[in-house]
Amino acid sequence: MVQYLETTGAKCDGSDEIEVTATFARTVAPALPLQEHCLPLSNLDLILPPIDVGVFFCYAAAGDGAAAASTLKAALAKVLVTYYPLAGEVVANAAGEPELLCSGRGVDFAEAAADGVELRDVRLGLPDESVEKLVPKKKAGVMSVQVTKFKCGGAVVGCTFDHRVCDAYSFNMFLVAWAAAARGAPAPPSPSFNHSLLAPRSVSCTAGTLADRLFIPVSCVPPPPPTAEPPTAVNRIYHVAAADVAALQASAGPGRTKLESFTALLWRLYARAFPAHSCSMGVVVDGRARVSPDGAMKPYFGNVLTIPYGVIGAGKLRGMALADVAEDVHRWVAEAATGEHFEELVDWVEAQRPEPTVARAYLGVGDGEGAAVACVVSSGMRLPVGEVDFGWGVPAFASYHFPWPGGAGYVMPMPSARGGGDWVVYVHAAPELVRVMEEEPTVFRAAEM
Repeated sequence: MVQYLETTGAKCDGSDEIEVTATFARTVAPALPLQEHCLPLSNLDLILPPIDVGVFFCYAAAGDGAAAASTLKAALAKVLVTYYPLAGEVVANAAGEPELLCSGRGVDFAEAAADGVELRDVRLGLPDESVEKLVPKKKAGVMSVQVTKFKCGGAVVGCTFDHRVCDAYSFNMFLVAWAAAARGAPAPPSPSFNHSLLAPRSVSCTAGTLADRLFIPVSCVPPPPPTAEPPTAVNRIYHVAAADVAALQASAGPGRTKLESFTALLWRLYARAFPAHSCSMGVVVDGRARVSPDGAMKPYFGNVLTIPYGVIGAGKLRGMALADVAEDVHRWVAEAATGEHFEELVDWVEAQRPEPTVARAYLGVGDGEGAAVACVVSSGMRLPVGEVDFGWGVPAFASYHFPWPGGAGYVMPMPSARGGGDWVVYVHAAPELVRVMEEEPTVFRAAEM
């Protein structure tokens, strides 16, 4: 059982929050000049709303603070020559759609200090009182960086990026290249910005397809009830031991992946937290290997994802065995994990343009048992923790941070910096779910350095 707060979901009173003071800020531009041009977003970029994603890396010792920041800035300027979209800005085109202006404006880079605080004392498992101060709020451009030094000589490197420009897979490529540049190591393979790999084929027959069932034009989204209260959410980061992951997968039955097994458990926990609701559960599926089995999309920089989902009433979920829930998850994930679906999704978006669209998984579609609660699971298992070494060793801890303003929960499992198959799980969800998760005798444990 996790012991974080006496009342799970209660707001921290500020007594345990770390104090972070900004010490320096500048904009880091690419080391070489760039011919300004516009790069249209692909149809799979256009399904993403204007939201930012955060990620942070904790280092037990980063040497001299000024020297470390200088190394990071110099390496950033160098790698932005190759990853120039991250140095641009998202603007509206004549049709009102977002597109990328590759202007070379650069990346906002802030330096900060957590005076008198030891990094090991920071309660990373409670992001609302800690990580919120360590991951920058992006004010302009596509990406921003904050480096925070601690009394012990440790440091946290936090990044925020615009999800419309790239997904986590793409940003991982950038992180590895940035770290390699900081170490003076050979540069990894360059990214590809070839959007023709996701060009539409036809827009004549998109109604009734799986894409039409998973996404919806924004104008067709029903408004919330006039009495609906704004959604509340809390953020947590948990540690899950490799043995618990293995036991969970074994309980979910043969042929089930770790992510499917974890999603099934989370779905059942939602049913306990919201016994009078339907529960909608979605999973983000990466499509690179599905669109191009030959590996042509491996270096592709951008978004290549879809979000299938399922809806089951809480009463039925509580009566289902974990293996049966995992089988249902596997069914609708497998249906979307095909090249044909991604091709039809590209065509479907083309048929809707320029109207924006949204994934139905975020909307909480009910099934007759009352209002639905929604959650989306996004695998962060490709987070390259061991490769984000800027010259002072690998991170002692790392996690995504995604406190988005939507009403649906968002959960991201990722590899622990400890290795050995352990997980770190970032959770942005309603207090009711977090309470149930923390009442579990196993699986979810307090995250710490």
